[in-house]
Amino acid sequence: MNRAFNRKKDKSWMHTPEALAKHYIAYNAKLLGNTEVEAPKGTEVVKDAVRKLKFQRHIKKSEGQKIPKIELQISIYGVKILDPKTKDVQHNCQLHRISFCADDKTDKRIFTFICKDSESNKHLCYVFDSEKCAEEITLTIGQAFDLAYKKFLESGGKDVETRKQIGCLQKRIKELETENSDLKKQLQDLEEQLMIAHVPPAGSISVKPQSTDMFDMVPFSPATPLVPTQVSNGCPPPRPTTLPSNIGKDLFGAEPFDPFTCGAADFPPDIQSKLDEMQEGFKMGLTLEGTVFSLDPLDSRC
Repeated sequence: MNRAFNRKKDKSWMHTPEALAKHYIAYNAKLLGNTEVEAPKGTEVVKDAVRKLKFQRHIKKSEGQKIPKIELQISIYGVKILDPKTKDVQHNCQLHRISFCADDKTDKRIFTFICKDSESNKHLCYVFDSEKCAEEITLTIGQAFDLAYKKFLESGGKDVETRKQIGCLQKRIKELETENSDLKKQLQDLEEQLMIAHVPPAGSISVKPQSTDMFDMVPFSPATPLVPTQVSNGCPPPRPTTLPSNIGKDLFGAEPFDPFTCGAADFPPDIQSKLDEMQEGFKMGLTLEGTVFSLDPLDSRC
C-alpha cells in the first residue's frame, strides 16, 4: 500500500487538466470512517488505521448497521465527501492539507488518505471502500495534487495563501452563524419567561390603572360618579362639594326636613293635625283674663 503522489513524469494522467481545474471528478464509494493518526504520512500509519476501521466495521455489521454510501468530488482545490442523495457536504478536505494518499495492494477495494483537520489541527486518516475504483480514485487525487502544485509555482504561492484566507473566513462565518443561532435561542427563552411572568394567576382580577393628566389628576367625566381615589403622591383627593344624588335619608333613616321646600302635605300626620288645631284656635280667637285677641284686623274689641 503506497501511492503517495509519486507518479512518474513520463506517464500520462487519467483526466484532462481542465476537468480537475474548472470542474471536478465524481466517484461513488463507501466511507468506513476516519481516525486520528500520529504521523502525517507513512505506509505503516495508514495500515494501522485501516485495520482499526475494518474491525469497527465488522462490529457495526454484526449489529445490523450498514456502511454509509458517499460521493467523492475531486478537484485541484480538494476532496469533498458528500451525501449522494442530499448533496450535503460532510467533509471538505482542502488539497494543501492532504499529506498522504494510498490504495491497499492486498485489498483492491480499500483506499485512504491523511488530511490535517482545520479545526483541531489533528491528522485524520480517512478510509474508503470502492468495489472497482480504489486505484483510479487514488490516481485522480494524485493528478489533482500535481496540477495544484504547478498552479502554485505559476502564481508564486499567492493562490494557496488566498485560499487559506478564504478557508479561515469560511470557518469564521460558520462560527458566527452558530453563535447567532445560540443568541436567538436565548432571546426566545427570555421572551417566553417574561410572558409567563406577566400572566396573572387563575382567579385573580386585573385592575387597570386610571389615566391621569399632566397634574397627576384623574380627568373629570360627567358620566362617571365622583369617587375618592388615591393619587400617586399618597394624599387623598378633596371631598366633593356636591352631595351624590343617592343620599336621601338622615342618620336615623328619616327624610331630612327642609322648611323652605316642604308643603302642608309634606308633614307627618300627627304634626299636621297639631298645626291644624293651632290654626283653627287662632282664627276663633283666644281669651286671656277678659281680653279678647282676634286675628281679624276689623275686630276692635280690645
